[in-house]
Amino acid sequence: MLAKAARELSSSKLKPLFALSLSSLKSSTWTETNTSNRSKSPFLLLLPRYSSTNVPPLTRDGNYSDATSATVSVCPGCGVHMQNSNPKHPGFFIRPSIEKQNSGSVLRNLVPISQEPEITNSIKHGLLVEPNSSDISPKDDETGRPLVCARCHSLRHYGRVKDPTVENLLPDFDFDHTVGRRLGSASGARTVVLMVVDASDFDGSFPKRVAKLVSRTIDENNTAWKEGRSGNVPRVVVVVTKIDLLPSSLSPTRFEQWVRQRAREGGLSKITKLHFVSPVKNWGIKDMVEDVAAMAGKRGQVWAVGSQNAGKSTLINAVGKVFGGKVWHLTEAPVPGTTLGIVRVEGVLPFEAKLFDTPGLLNPHQITTRLTREEQKLVQISKELKPRTYRIKEGYTVHIGGLMRLDIDESSVDSMYVTVWASSSVPLHMGKKENAYKTLEEHFGSRLQPPIGEKRVEEMGKWVRKEFRVSGSSWDASSVDIAVSGLGWFAIGLKGNAVLGVWTHEGIDVFLRDSLVPQRARTFEDSGFTVSKIVAKADRDFNINHKEKRRLNKKSTSSDSVSDIENCQEVSL
Repeated sequence: MLAKAARELSSSKLKPLFALSLSSLKSSTWTETNTSNRSKSPFLLLLPRYSSTNVPPLTRDGNYSDATSATVSVCPGCGVHMQNSNPKHPGFFIRPSIEKQNSGSVLRNLVPISQEPEITNSIKHGLLVEPNSSDISPKDDETGRPLVCARCHSLRHYGRVKDPTVENLLPDFDFDHTVGRRLGSASGARTVVLMVVDASDFDGSFPKRVAKLVSRTIDENNTAWKEGRSGNVPRVVVVVTKIDLLPSSLSPTRFEQWVRQRAREGGLSKITKLHFVSPVKNWGIKDMVEDVAAMAGKRGQVWAVGSQNAGKSTLINAVGKVFGGKVWHLTEAPVPGTTLGIVRVEGVLPFEAKLFDTPGLLNPHQITTRLTREEQKLVQISKELKPRTYRIKEGYTVHIGGLMRLDIDESSVDSMYVTVWASSSVPLHMGKKENAYKTLEEHFGSRLQPPIGEKRVEEMGKWVRKEFRVSGSSWDASSVDIAVSGLGWFAIGLKGNAVLGVWTHEGIDVFLRDSLVPQRARTFEDSGFTVSKIVAKADRDFNINHKEKRRLNKKSTSSDSVSDIENCQEVSL
């Protein structure tokens, strides 16, 4: 139902403003200056290297100026400063051949948003990418993709970072310093906050800090405006993306009410517009951009914000494809922290309105921050969620991999329904609570993954318990959810009361909330391990090791017997 509603959203076309040629965009002084400077260089790709001598004198609060003449090379995929001198530093790229340079390969220009000359500090305070209006779409090869840093290249083609050691040099993005000051300003361009949230991990990806900051700014500037003073009130558009991952049976009306309630509880006092979209299916994209363009006006600024891997870059790339304008090649990868600097996106909004993609906000309480790249792929939800339901009674427990466990400690009813909503790649296990410790010792890291391997089990941190008292009024639908940030959730269906113990690693957020999806599976899971590739592989490895041990024991026993016979013969002689 939810998917059908999204597909049937208004298909009215945008105003002709979106069809304006990009060449009609206002050219700035810095563009002309940069063009003349570039023509003097024998190599188009050799833009000034980022150093303390050529950093443009911009303020730390990131004020953007179209008249800025200084330029610095950046990666159009993630926004990091590009350099070709040290492969162990962020932003390294391999210089293309002369033939590719002559075919039009040039680095993008940008206006940095801070004064710091060091690469790491500049990433922390953000970068604004500003393409040259005379060359809106630079290419680096015949595929039409712009030149990107080695990190982006590796993420795009191999789904992993090229050099993990370089990741340690990348500090967290300072949202409050870079974007927060702009949102809090009572004057300046009209501001629209595009708050992107992952439908399959709503509470884990909802940016509470941003929500509280924006809500506070709205209240303060509203008061100032009513008193006759300057008051730039931000508009907030909540975009719930990846709705194709939720069950198609979910009611759109119920889902909207649920999202508004969770957003209020997360600190967002006012939602100007709410959109449900799927960049993969192109559901709801057109209506969303129509609303955003109307709110931004001719000179507004639209800031796309959200947690790491919430889907901001994927959403913006989808917007470019849907409207047939400039397709921006923002790097997409199923790993957190893909975007490193602020990137200005061209060809989406009319007139001089600006759209900025910002680095994902780090949530240290998401379980994915503790996982390796390989483990993250297991918990990532990449297709429509399917329920896995247990009929369970007091004294039993259910594991989601080696990351979460639910104990039925007390119950006023004989049994209840527990439905697991998580990646189908993660195996489950149901058994008696008294055997839970044995299960942890014997199967964590092997049959119950992630984590992968016994060593990783120790590295994940302390295993802690939280207690929840829940109640329900129906056997036919789930009443409450217990969710773990970055993993999934247990949906509880019962007609009575219960005391539940939830185990996960220390420091990971656990939420008790109204049920998102009340439906459960029509068939129930059996006790023991669920059928999965991980469990099957672990069983094969166990059988191989067991056979090898039996063979060695048999060989050892046979050798001992031969030795005993020889000893007996010697005694007889």
